[in-house]
Amino acid sequence: MTSSTVESARDVLRQRYRDPEIGVPDQWNPVLQVLHGHRSVRRYLDEPVSDATLRVLVSAAQSAATSSNLQVWSVIAVRDPQRRARLAELAGGQEHIVQAPVLLVWTADFGRLRQLADDRGVPLEGADYLESSYVGFVDAALAAQNAVVAAESLGLGTVFIGALRNRPEEVAALLSLPQQVFAAFGLVVGHPDPAEQAGVKPRLPQRAVLHHETYDPAPQLAAIADYEQRVADYYAEQRLQHSWTARVLARLGSGATLSGRHRLREALGNQGFRLH
Repeated sequence: MTSSTVESARDVLRQRYRDPEIGVPDQWNPVLQVLHGHRSVRRYLDEPVSDATLRVLVSAAQSAATSSNLQVWSVIAVRDPQRRARLAELAGGQEHIVQAPVLLVWTADFGRLRQLADDRGVPLEGADYLESSYVGFVDAALAAQNAVVAAESLGLGTVFIGALRNRPEEVAALLSLPQQVFAAFGLVVGHPDPAEQAGVKPRLPQRAVLHHETYDPAPQLAAIADYEQRVADYYAEQRLQHSWTARVLARLGSGATLSGRHRLREALGNQGFRLH
């Protein structure tokens, strides 16, 4: 690698881990640069995202892996300001949904295959099992992540909206989702406002998440202790005071802290997912 490539890799890895001793990989390229530079964007300029750009984001999404080529996902591009405003309200008042020009709502979609089966008068009992539903959500997530990388490679910003699952029946009604189509999450896409100045949020050290051959929990506590200081430094730069451990434990402390998502099984059932 050239010296400039080495420095570029070292800089972005230091941002990702906040580790001044981070090593440099054997290889580096522009794709790795985009992946490691990901950040959530929550302030956007008043600039449109063209239909042509939307199509390339979807083609990138469709280039992701899909289990058994079932392709059990769909995406709804929501541009209408009033509909986005209502979705923002259902997601707990997230202003960036209104501010950005488009919200992509990714769905686990078995309605398409159900129609094919009904048209041919054949059973589709396998779609009613938890495994199949799981595949739908995994496929949607893989597709959406491809779209994120594509968007960021074009200079666009993104942020995922898991809070669409807070009130899923109302989201389904607003988007006219048929039975066996469920809104998994949203993805805001737009042109980042440079005034936001959001940084790259550090992640856990690899020794907390990377295991070799078998799962070894021993290194995790020390790794998390190191991480607490690094992420605290990041939050201080954002004029915030947070403990990562306190935040994650509070987030999963009870069903009430899930903001309505504790009833996801019921909501899936209401949308036709039987989950045997």
